[in-house]
Amino acid sequence: REGNWDVTIVVELDTWQAPAGPPRLIAVRPGYVDPIWGVAIDIGTTSNVVYLVNLNSGEVVDTAADYNQQVRRGGDVISRIIYAGKDGGLQELQSLVLGTLNGLIERLARRNHIAPNEIYKATVAGNTTMMHLFLAMQPEVIRKSPFVPTVNHIPPLLAGEVGLGIHPEATLDCLPGVASYVGADITAGVVSSGLSEIGPLRLELDAGTNAEITLGDGTWLISCAASAGPAFEGAGVTHGMRATAGAIEEVWIDAQSLEPTWRVIGGEKPRGICGSGLIALLAELFITGIIDKGGNFDLTLPTRRVRPGEHGGEYVVAWASETAEGQDIVITKVDIDNLIRTKAAIYAGFTVLANSLGLSLEKDVAQVIVAGAFGQHLNIEKAIQIGLLPDLAWERFEFVGNTSVRGAYMALLSREARAKIAQIANRMTYMELSADNQFYDVFMAASFLPHTNLVLFPSVHAAIKSVEKRNL
Repeated sequence: REGNWDVTIVVELDTWQAPAGPPRLIAVRPGYVDPIWGVAIDIGTTSNVVYLVNLNSGEVVDTAADYNQQVRRGGDVISRIIYAGKDGGLQELQSLVLGTLNGLIERLARRNHIAPNEIYKATVAGNTTMMHLFLAMQPEVIRKSPFVPTVNHIPPLLAGEVGLGIHPEATLDCLPGVASYVGADITAGVVSSGLSEIGPLRLELDAGTNAEITLGDGTWLISCAASAGPAFEGAGVTHGMRATAGAIEEVWIDAQSLEPTWRVIGGEKPRGICGSGLIALLAELFITGIIDKGGNFDLTLPTRRVRPGEHGGEYVVAWASETAEGQDIVITKVDIDNLIRTKAAIYAGFTVLANSLGLSLEKDVAQVIVAGAFGQHLNIEKAIQIGLLPDLAWERFEFVGNTSVRGAYMALLSREARAKIAQIANRMTYMELSADNQFYDVFMAASFLPHTNLVLFPSVHAAIKSVEKRNL
C-alpha cells in the first residue's frame, strides 16, 4: 500500500561458497529502490575505515574513517586481549568498536541521504584479535602458546546478530585469516595488492599497529607479524594524529639554521603530526645532527627549537602562534624512543623472514610493496634514513594504501575475489617470530638510527657525510 502496489524485494541469490544455498529474502521495500547499498569495513587496531558502495554500479560513493574507540583500553592487541579477560571487558571492547563503526555508517548514510537500514551487505576485514573482539569471542587463546585463535574462517552472520547498524537481515561476511597474528586484513590485502598473483619474488609490508609482512611469488606465500605499536598511526606520540586535514605530513630542517619547514594536509594551520610527518621529522633530526643515532637530543645546539622538556629534550616543530590549537607542536625524547622501537620491530620482522628462507632483500626481492594508510604520504628517502625500509633503489618500492579495506571491497562485489581470499587463507604459511631466536638480536641491532651496521645503509652514510661537509 505504501508503494501503491509497486515494491522492491532485496534478495541474496547465493554466496561465494559452493554449493550455493537457496535464495534468501532480506527486505521488501515500497516503490522502486535504486541503488542497493553495501559497506566494506576495515577494523584496524588504531583506525577503522568504512566504504559506502553502490552495489548496482560497484562504485565507492563515500568513505569515512576514525580512531577505533578501543584505543582507550590499550594501544595494541596484547593490551586489549588482557583487558578482554577482565570482568565485562570483552563486552565493553565489542561495544566500543561497534560504536565506532556504527558512528561511521551513520555519518556516511547522513551525508548520502539514505537510512542505515538501506544497507544490505557488509564485508569485514581486520586482524585476528580485532575480529574476535568485534564478534565478542574471547581472544585470550591468541597470546597463549601454541598461539591458535578460536576461529580463522567465520561463517556468514546477520548484522542484527552482531549489532552492526545496517539492515538487521543483511549478511555480515567476516573475511578469513591465517593465524593468531596474521588475519583477514592480510589475506584481503595480498589479493587487492596483486601479491597473490604469480610473478617475481615480492615482499609486502602492512605497517600498521601490528606490522604484518608477507613474502612470496604467488606460487607460495609466507607471512609473519611484529608488534610495532601505534606510533606511525599517530597514537602514543605527544602531538601525533591521523593523516587528516591539519596534520603535518612532511618536514624539512635546514642543516645550518636548524629551522623547520613543513607541509600540512589541507593547507591549513597544523594541529599535529601524522605518521609520514613523524618519519620525515625523525630523519631530518638525525641527518642534521639534532639527535644522535640513539635518539638523544644535543641540547648544546645554538637554537631555541631544541630545549629541555618534562621527559628529556624536545624539538619545537611549530610555535603556538602558528598552530590551530594555540600551543607548541613538539616531538619529545619519549616520542622518538617509541618511533625507534616501532621501526626496529618492522625492520627486524622482514629481515628475519627473509633470512629464515635463505633470501636476501637486496639480491632476491624484486619489489617491496608498502601497504597501510600512512604509506600514501611516505617519503621513501626519509623511511630509509631512519632504518624503517631497507636501503634499496627507490623504484623497487610501491605504495598501495589501505589494501585491507580494498580487499573487503573486492569481496563485497565479487564472488571470485571472495573465494580467492579464502584460498589464500588456506595456503599461506605463517611463521611465529617469537619462536625465532634471531628476532631479538636483529631488533636490538635495528634500535638505532638507522642501524648499528651502517654498511647496510650506504645512502644514509653518504647523506650524513654531505651534511657534515656542508656545515664545516
